Amino acid sequence: MMTRVADGVRRITAPNGGPMTYTGTQSYLIGDGGDLVLIDPGPELAEHRAAIEGALATGEQIAAILVTHAHLDHSPLARSLSADLGVPVHAYGPAGAGRSDQMQALADSGAHLGGGEGVDTAFAPDVMLADGELFTMGGTRLRVLHTPGHMSDHLCFALEGSDLLFSGDHVMGWATTLVSPPDGDLTAFMASLQKVQGQGFARFLPGHGAPVEDPDTLVARQIAHRRGREVQILDALQARPRRIDQIVPEIYADVNPALHPAAARNVLAHLLDLVARGLVTTNEPLRADGVFERA
Repeated sequence: MMTRVADGVRRITAPNGGPMTYTGTQSYLIGDGGDLVLIDPGPELAEHRAAIEGALATGEQIAAILVTHAHLDHSPLARSLSADLGVPVHAYGPAGAGRSDQMQALADSGAHLGGGEGVDTAFAPDVMLADGELFTMGGTRLRVLHTPGHMSDHLCFALEGSDLLFSGDHVMGWATTLVSPPDGDLTAFMASLQKVQGQGFARFLPGHGAPVEDPDTLVARQIAHRRGREVQILDALQARPRRIDQIVPEIYADVNPALHPAAARNVLAHLLDLVARGLVTTNEPLRADGVFERA
């Protein structure tokens, strides 16, 4: 179903709702008449493609495809649309692009970190976008913001001449963002939260869920939430060394156990950040099922 969420912005929600995608992935068409920009084509589902194409008015066509990040619920449809329409795909890079030195070293080391959930390993953009770049297509101008954290290649797009930010999976109102190493990086994520705060945005249009109407307040709350989780993890390790599967049930006692595997990935992200800061140590080699303790 197509919904107009702002002047010149149409939202189409994919039929892929679930515990990690909420009501489904949201694709956005930007522009009115002529050449339009599509942000996040979404999953490779015929029904969703038909909905996107059905949202186009007579005389309108998709002239460029932008992707916030290479996850299977955001990027796969870009391939067939690009091939069939003959339009380029723009993104920061393939999955893994933009990793911090720490995360790249961990990935290269073969450390048993797990991860890789939902990564679109086949994704490769035609055009790579840089942080701060101004993307222009017809009357649409989008400022590119590299916001690594949820994934190292994650981008947000600020619609010039408005107070809107297309926030992808970086900031969403319905849930906190999954950060799953080595593609996810909590150190980078916290910096990226601060990057989009206090920039004059009045609304975030996220990859899942309703528009965020008071984004600075939500971002501040999410920063505080992550810092609170850090304190909980350090407190859990104060008594004795523990594995992640011993920490999660304690600090996520109020969360549906079906979501504990995702919570474990977030705890690992926190622990890697704490190890890098010298606050926590672990047995070598570093691994997701290892024992962690206070330094």
